[in-house]
Amino acid sequence: MTPLQINFLGTPLKNPVATSSGCFGFGLEYRDYFDPDLLGAIGLKGTTLRPRMGNMGTRVTETPAGMLNTVGLENPGVRHVKDATIPEIRAAKVHTPLIFNLSGSTMEDYVEGAKIVDTIDDVAFLELNISCPNVKDGGMAFGANPCVAGEVTAAVRKQTKKPLIVKLTPNVNDVAAIAKIVEEAGADAISVINTLLGMAIDVRTRKPVLGNIFGGLSGPAVKPVALRIVYQVYKAVKIPIVGMGGISSTEDALEFIFAGATLVSVGTGIFKNPLLPVEIIQGLEKYCVENGVSNIEELVGAAHR
Repeated sequence: MTPLQINFLGTPLKNPVATSSGCFGFGLEYRDYFDPDLLGAIGLKGTTLRPRMGNMGTRVTETPAGMLNTVGLENPGVRHVKDATIPEIRAAKVHTPLIFNLSGSTMEDYVEGAKIVDTIDDVAFLELNISCPNVKDGGMAFGANPCVAGEVTAAVRKQTKKPLIVKLTPNVNDVAAIAKIVEEAGADAISVINTLLGMAIDVRTRKPVLGNIFGGLSGPAVKPVALRIVYQVYKAVKIPIVGMGGISSTEDALEFIFAGATLVSVGTGIFKNPLLPVEIIQGLEKYCVENGVSNIEELVGAAHR
């Protein structure tokens, strides 16, 4: 065993480094850079019950130390991912555990989508996205209301035996309180954070840059907020945390682990440095060896002790 091997919700992982939904495609797009099997887990692109075309107009713009996106969950739909995409992943000899990110516009969308995902043997975890800020319907409305967050979690819990990770929005007053509610409703883990709600205005046209006006802010700029939320959620719940938000180095990943994350997820940083997840894995192993850490799980929540 290496010091990075962990057991996450009953599934053995090579290491605690995953990719964030929406930033790594469906797991095959980065094969020219590195072998996806080096990862602990792969977060698949956010998928809805039915195909979505996504938002109109400009979808992405750079910001200082980050980016805004309003892609709008463009995807081929759950059934296509089940019947075509995941078989393609496995045919390419990629064996890394998969995290299926499920989004929806209505409670029925989530329930019906979860039923289908539950039948996909090659999916290790279901990540329930109730926090996407860049679609006009559903998304953040579910995660921002504590009662609704609990209701959708409980409804999906009844439809799947897979480990259920609930991804929460940071665009609320008290993320930790909502984390506690979804834990009580049946979540097996909490995923934080999704993007912060933001916008950009073109000073030449005096109009919003993004076609959807508002978008999700990600990248290094959000890291202090994400780290604070992981720290707070760790104190509020007893279930594991998937930590993400601006992770751009081994040091960043360690901070999230110390704050309470069992699994760290790399997103926007991949766009700047496609090798970043592998560099973080190597850096974490080096840290454990140099500091006499027999297993990295010993470090989870170290900042609280």
